[in-house]
Amino acid sequence: MPKNAPSTTAGNVTRRGFIAATSAAAAATWTATSYGRIQGANDRLRVGFIGVGGMGGNHINAIAGLKQSNNLEPIAVADCWTRRAEQAAATVGADLFFQDYRKVIDRDDIDYVTIATPEHWHSRMAVEAMQSGKHVYCEKPMTHRIPEALEVVKAQKETGKALQVGVQGMSDDSYESAAEAIESGECGIVVQAQIEYVRRYGDAGPWRDPAMIDRELAGSQERPADMDWNAWLGHAPQIDWDPHHYFEWRNYAAYSGGIATDLFIHRLTRIMKACKLTYPRRVVGMGGIWQWPDGRDLPDNFEMIVEYPRGMTVYVLGTQSNRVGVDHVIRGYRGTLYFTPTGWVIRDKDDKVLASHQKTGAEDISLHHTNLHNHIRKGEELNCPAELGLAGVVAVNMANESWRTGRMMGWDEEKMEMVPADQIGFDPVNPSA
Repeated sequence: MPKNAPSTTAGNVTRRGFIAATSAAAAATWTATSYGRIQGANDRLRVGFIGVGGMGGNHINAIAGLKQSNNLEPIAVADCWTRRAEQAAATVGADLFFQDYRKVIDRDDIDYVTIATPEHWHSRMAVEAMQSGKHVYCEKPMTHRIPEALEVVKAQKETGKALQVGVQGMSDDSYESAAEAIESGECGIVVQAQIEYVRRYGDAGPWRDPAMIDRELAGSQERPADMDWNAWLGHAPQIDWDPHHYFEWRNYAAYSGGIATDLFIHRLTRIMKACKLTYPRRVVGMGGIWQWPDGRDLPDNFEMIVEYPRGMTVYVLGTQSNRVGVDHVIRGYRGTLYFTPTGWVIRDKDDKVLASHQKTGAEDISLHHTNLHNHIRKGEELNCPAELGLAGVVAVNMANESWRTGRMMGWDEEKMEMVPADQIGFDPVNPSA
């Protein structure tokens, strides 16, 4: 069984020491078999996995299903809970499993890694992976906080490694084709969009699952002996083992942004791609812990309004107590674009169809991975690159900060940071000034 992970503060020293200690031995034992495992040999991509819980398990299953068709070779799995790492390795057919994620990143026989951990670990893992020469598939949101997202984009540009953000809906071509239609004037001047991510949770509330905890811990509340809890916490506040924080981390600001970062990022990214939006001008977030005051510190119901410099607003609804949604639409002076299950249609004020699109692709994790494979092998454009991931992180973090502070937040383009909106010098009469 792998040894417990060293303290997180020793990460860089451990990695450098590992590389220095193993490079000479690797050279001495270079064989025809090891040559066949280098990047590009036989066009095979070798994959490592970091975090194989809920969403991480979906990546394991996706890669297991793509191994033959996409010429993939799973190499190693890491998870702070050794049992999960071992089970995932067996499922995907990887020979190696570890408790310390750095033992995956440090390997020189891996081409890209998946990162499916709580949000507060995304940036460090992504940056370290790219700096060690690996491409990255990082689950959404790309990072927990805005400064971290800026660091990831910087590392991606410096290393030249690919980073695909796990907003799988971007592998549906509806949003790219909508961008083309909007740019060609089919909707006229676009002024507003709306979208939602609504659910109706049961009595326990958003992301609470007592039955799952009972099942995973076999009726106990104790920390599994083969779990490194301190490694899971990382740079988050150090607390004693708490199964609710481990299994239901989306309810706590130390690890997540809740509805905004886990759900809204999916929907807002669609509008950003369709309308070619980057950083907001002003953002408001509203909501509260209205139905489930159970110790969570993030809203159980939430909504946000985002204003963009091009001259439009985006409204995102996120009730978790009621799943009645709103149409996903982009409103323009000439027509309104409606997203549908099969693509989109643009109708004018008299309901006349001006344009339509039958989608290809889908919100699908296997398609999203395949897009990354095609990018690595032949330069296909990434469906959700780091820059788009950054723009999404900016907007949803501004919404959460607005909720926390009760203030409208603004984006300081020069400093690349969010500030109270009254500090950005916005002129409502001449907004483009």
